[in-house]
Amino acid sequence: MLDLLDHSLRSSPERPAVLGASRTGRTRVRATRGELAELADAYASSLYARGLRPGDTVGVAVRPGPRALAVLLALWRLGLRGAVLDPGAGPDVLRARLASVRPSLVLADAAAQAVAGWARPLAARARLALPPLHELGPVATVGRRLPGCAPALGRAGALVPAFDHGDGDAVIVFTSGTTSRPRAVVHTRSGLAAGMSTVAALFRARPGEPVVGGTFFVLVPSLAQGAPVALPARSPKVLARQLRRLRPQGTYLTPPQLRDALNAGARFTGRVWTGSAPAGAELLGRTRAAGAAEAWGVYALTELFPAAAVESRDKAAYEGAGDLVGAPLPGVEVRTEDGQLLLSGPAARNRYLGEDPDPWVRTGDRAHLDASGRIVLEGRCKDMVLRRAENIYPGLYEPSLHVPGVELAVLVGVPAGDGDERLVAVVQPRPGHDEARLRAALAGPLRRMGSARPDALVFADVPLSGRSRKPDRAATSRLAAERLGTAGLAGVRP
Repeated sequence: MLDLLDHSLRSSPERPAVLGASRTGRTRVRATRGELAELADAYASSLYARGLRPGDTVGVAVRPGPRALAVLLALWRLGLRGAVLDPGAGPDVLRARLASVRPSLVLADAAAQAVAGWARPLAARARLALPPLHELGPVATVGRRLPGCAPALGRAGALVPAFDHGDGDAVIVFTSGTTSRPRAVVHTRSGLAAGMSTVAALFRARPGEPVVGGTFFVLVPSLAQGAPVALPARSPKVLARQLRRLRPQGTYLTPPQLRDALNAGARFTGRVWTGSAPAGAELLGRTRAAGAAEAWGVYALTELFPAAAVESRDKAAYEGAGDLVGAPLPGVEVRTEDGQLLLSGPAARNRYLGEDPDPWVRTGDRAHLDASGRIVLEGRCKDMVLRRAENIYPGLYEPSLHVPGVELAVLVGVPAGDGDERLVAVVQPRPGHDEARLRAALAGPLRRMGSARPDALVFADVPLSGRSRKPDRAATSRLAAERLGTAGLAGVRP
């Protein structure tokens, strides 16, 4: 797919590739296809001139956009392994992660270097932090260089020879783990290509019509199919204006982005996709009501993207327990082991760094297959709540709490002080919705939960965390405990 993109960019260099938006939502071209190809050529030449060769590791701390995409293309051409540096992970975790893959070079834009340097106190307020990058390896600046930044990557003009890279490592993405034992997902070139091909078949972008999305798994397949990609505006109000002006054929947003856009009055066109965090039937239904021809939830993991997908109407029609995430996509194999969902396929990660290759990905999700072979999630294995010797899996019951007017709802365990836990439903109302009416609307779903009925109901904003802004269950549990107090949980019914 990346080879196809490289060829596609050069075949129509004058056409727009990456789009942005002004505060009014007006479209501006951030890079044409030819400019993107030239930038990738310049980066590849400079990296080769610095002595980097196939198999070397390059740390990447560059914001999504034309430069980050050009860096990916350059690394791919040279057979280099990119290690993605997440400023939301914290400096201690990043140091531990990079210790196992000491990079030959760290590529960082001025913003990343500011987070690691003079802007560290300001960035900390946004929960962003990077260690001093020079501690990780030599640093080069990608893009505009500001005072105090490392030397620019520059344009070397060196001739890059053709390499036969085979199926070497392509990218490392750090995921779970601790500072003492960080976990790094390693994707090979064939696995990365397979994942992008699956996305291309799923999205089916039409040439010349814009797509909205900011991830590489949206940018690369869409551009390869001839569609320009607009990076979604950060402000929900500006994003709503951007969507109104662009009228994209397809839009990919995370569930928090989608909720914020809907609350800002966004209207959609074409197909809308959301994933990387739970997306209930109510959220997908709101998206279709806001104009989308189709609204899809995508089930994906860092280890395998994408794995399954479900359209809003199928999700709304599902009446069983648990969260229907759809049929496995072509090439994805599924099995369960002691209730845990295992996945395999061409797009699956090759291995975790420092471990042997394993074709099966242990998702950490409890799941079963319905009569049609579709995946139904029952919750995270580690999120099980033990109450009065009964195992309760929140994922089985949380979908029923997403009644109209509910933005987000999670079930968490709160220590009861006697070695037991109490189950609390934490519900985040949509703006403008009355809590008393929501309590009445939730009465029926809560009664139907039987022995898994929560001990208490709390209305509050659900804390989010991580790159994909998933519900932070540990923080939500602490919030519930603070609101109710351990004594206040005894015998309480919502």
